[in-house]
Amino acid sequence: MARLELENLTKHYGGQATVRGVTLDIPDGEFLVLLGPSGCGKTTTLRMIAGFIEPSGGSVRLGGQDITHRPPWRRNTGMVFQSYALFPHMTVAQNVAFGLEMRKIGRAEREARALEALRMVRLDGLADRLPRQMSGGQQQRVALARALAIRPDVLLLDEPLSNLDAKLREEVRIEIRQLQQQLGLTAIMVTHDQEEALTVADRLVVMAEGEIRQIGSQQDLYERPADRFVAGFVGRSTVITGQVREPGLFESAGGLRLRCQGATAPGAASLVLRPEAIHLDPPPDEHNRLEGEVTFASYLGPVLELHLRLSAEDRITVHLPNRGGAGLIRAGDRVSIGWPQDTGIVFAGTA
Repeated sequence: MARLELENLTKHYGGQATVRGVTLDIPDGEFLVLLGPSGCGKTTTLRMIAGFIEPSGGSVRLGGQDITHRPPWRRNTGMVFQSYALFPHMTVAQNVAFGLEMRKIGRAEREARALEALRMVRLDGLADRLPRQMSGGQQQRVALARALAIRPDVLLLDEPLSNLDAKLREEVRIEIRQLQQQLGLTAIMVTHDQEEALTVADRLVVMAEGEIRQIGSQQDLYERPADRFVAGFVGRSTVITGQVREPGLFESAGGLRLRCQGATAPGAASLVLRPEAIHLDPPPDEHNRLEGEVTFASYLGPVLELHLRLSAEDRITVHLPNRGGAGLIRAGDRVSIGWPQDTGIVFAGTA
């Protein structure tokens, strides 16, 4: 395990920048997640760390050594791919030992380390099986064991759970996190799945259009997003466009006058509200009391999600905890909602 440093890492394809000046300092033992939509540059960044893609600029340092131009097999990074990338003609044990063989490790040590890695992922009893004889979750564990067998300085995970069903994804991501903590591994995972990222990360890096938009903890990104993109990408949110009329007063495009402490500088702005911060039947002294028509109601088990029309141009999403009876609300109903003036974040501009 070792500290990983990226400085101004950049990648161009035909004059188009895919990654733009990514700088990160990842301490020993941290689990960092690169989060963002498809095409944001997160996988390209991971593959530059692994050595599969040559950077156009910048540097990669691992344990204080510059590895920017080293080939993958000289970096001691363990990679877990989205597609598993297992050899179908090899047994589980042979797949796990493959990286050790490429590093000229003797047969006895290869076999011992492969078995040790399989024990870590609880597959030591399946060493003689072929990949096709295993479930998707088991194959992903084999891929993880192969990466761990080389005893990497840093573990790299490229959308490792995207081919698994929802229930299995939840189980395997928890196992990966627990294993990373037990071994003290430095790890970087790429994902577009917010829940996955929020579950496993020590820190998150949100990327868009090849750039880092914000770095921080789960709480930082959810409660203190740096911009409208982060606010909309991390968690659910409603964005109401309009303008700040005066300090503390936001007017929506549909003419709603809303009290908001975050509204300071007059001008075009967007108000971001989290759906769980809005409640039904507000008290008379609530700062923002509105009525709306339910256009869609969805029962999600723990919560009821309501989509409301507040005006011809203004819509809002509300999450109500399921306390029995919440499911009685239907499309077409009119409801009263509210939220205090210290709720919501205002960003300058409407895009």
